[in-house]
Amino acid sequence: MEARLMTRLMVLGLLSHKPMSGYEMQQLLQQSRTDTWAGILPGSIYHALKKLAQEGFVRLDNVEQTGNRTKAIYSITEAGRDEMLILLRESLRQSSVVFPTELYTALSFIELLPREHAIAAIDEQIRRIRDDYEAAKAGEKAKEAAVRIPERIRLLFGNMYRQFELQLDFLEQLKEVIHGEEESK
Repeated sequence: MEARLMTRLMVLGLLSHKPMSGYEMQQLLQQSRTDTWAGILPGSIYHALKKLAQEGFVRLDNVEQTGNRTKAIYSITEAGRDEMLILLRESLRQSSVVFPTELYTALSFIELLPREHAIAAIDEQIRRIRDDYEAAKAGEKAKEAAVRIPERIRLLFGNMYRQFELQLDFLEQLKEVIHGEEESK
């Protein structure tokens, strides 16, 4: 599902629980680290709210003034609930296998790069994946501290962790292969 539709689903899904502001949504997504795996940029929440309001899927309930800040509180409409269910069904039907296309493309031409540059780049990717892995674990802990985590969400976290581990294992094996190819020359 494309990022725009994913953002719409996330906004409608959050509003199906309770009315809230774009800022509250953004904070909730960041606190639980959902923004990292869902690919939702902070500004896209506000854009989606505006568009969803124009389409009649959400409505502006209240504008609160706190100091110099204005906070718009939105709620989902019946049409928005119907739209959310359509998006939800569609996202569940999509294939959830995503290939690391940038990595696969780079591997097709890796021999053009000096070995030490390739290894350094792979090491950087490993570092970033490990950082993301730790951030995901921290997100789960933060979520656990805030609410009771349903079993399906625990399953989601477990699957996410296995994806991290699978990719880290692949990259470590790739480094070994690159070292082995260099030695056999």
